Amino acid sequence: MESSKQTLSKEELDQLLHELPEWALEDGKLVRYWTFTSFPEAIAFVSQVAVLAEKAGHHPDIDIRYNRVKLALMSHDAGGITARDAEAVRRLSAGSYIPAK
Repeated sequence: MESSKQTLSKEELDQLLHELPEWALEDGKLVRYWTFTSFPEAIAFVSQVAVLAEKAGHHPDIDIRYNRVKLALMSHDAGGITARDAEAVRRLSAGSYIPAK
């Protein structure tokens, strides 16, 4: 089993970004933006992300600008993007946490 502190290879990272094109690399982190119709919807989304992150013990950097939310993930203790980050972005991309409109 791969260590949770082992960073992904360039090939693994390229495959992940191909699999999940809504994510991108910014400053060595996996980043995605969401836009909602209102500030309360953005906050509801962040609250759901917080619950999932707490359960996983792995927390994204979160930036909220009115109705736009940016999530960024990397494993600080590993100094890069790991399999743990890849799993987190896959779960986030599944969409089950997004508030109903």
